[in-house]
Amino acid sequence: MNDRPLTLMAVHAHPDDEATGTGGVLARYAAEGIRTVLVTCTDGSCGDGPGGVKPGDPGHDPAAVALLRRQELEASCGVLKISDLEMLDYADSGMMGWPSNDAPGSFWQTPVEEGAARLAELMRHYRPDVVVTYDENGFYGHPDHIQAHRITMAALEMTGLTSKVYWTTMPRSMMRRFGEAMRESGADWQEPDPAEAAALAEIGLPDEQITTWVDTTAFGGEKFDALAAHASQGENIFFLKMGQEKFTELMGVETFVRVHDTTGAALPENDLFAGLR
Repeated sequence: MNDRPLTLMAVHAHPDDEATGTGGVLARYAAEGIRTVLVTCTDGSCGDGPGGVKPGDPGHDPAAVALLRRQELEASCGVLKISDLEMLDYADSGMMGWPSNDAPGSFWQTPVEEGAARLAELMRHYRPDVVVTYDENGFYGHPDHIQAHRITMAALEMTGLTSKVYWTTMPRSMMRRFGEAMRESGADWQEPDPAEAAALAEIGLPDEQITTWVDTTAFGGEKFDALAAHASQGENIFFLKMGQEKFTELMGVETFVRVHDTTGAALPENDLFAGLR
C-alpha cells in the first residue's frame, strides 16, 4: 500500500443531493481521515429561485439560480468537511417530462460516453477505493439521477480502478416510519393521493435486500446543517421540517446496495470500507 489515502467518491446530480442520501457517510468518513470527493453533475438551474419562484415562472433566472446553488453547495461541503468538490456543470434537466429535458446542453441530452469520459478522468486522478451513486432508476426516476447512474457505471467500466461500488437506497420500513413521524410532528404534511402513494411504495427496497447499513447518528447535526445550507430549496427539503433531533433519529443510518466488490467483505456490512482497512 502506498501513501495514497483511502478515498470515497460520491457522484450526485444536483447541489443538495449530496446531503440527503450521503451526508452522513461523507461527514463520518471525513472525520475518520478518508479523502471524500464529491462530483456534482449539474448546475441546479431548474431549482427554485429567490422567494421560491419556480422554473418557467416570471422572474426565474436560471443563471442566477445556478450561481446561488453553487454557493450553497460549497457551504454544504464545508459543513461535511468534503475534501474535494468537482462540478461537471451540465445544465439541470428538470423533472421527468419537463421541456428542459430536451434543451441542448442539458445533462439528460448529453451522450453517456461524453459524461463518462469526463468522470473517468476524475476517477483516474482521485483513484477512489469506493464509489457511491444512484441505482438505474435514479432512486425515484429523476432524469439527472438516472444519467448520473449511467455515466458513473460507464466510467467505472472504463477505468477499472475501484474496489467497491454502491447504489444509494432506503429500506421500505424507513419510508413508512418517515410518513408516520411527519404526521406525528404536526408538520405541514399532505398525504399523497392513491397514485402517489403507490409510486412511493415502490421507492427503496425491502429491508432484506439492503447489503450495507452505515450508522451515521453521530453526524446527524452535520447532515442536517448541510441540508439547511441549501436554503433556497428549503420549500422542497421536507426533511428539515421535522427538526434536527427527529431528523437524526430517523435519518441516522444510511443504506446502500453493494453492486461491485473486490475485497470479499462479508454481507451484510456496516462500513463502506469493510475489507479495505
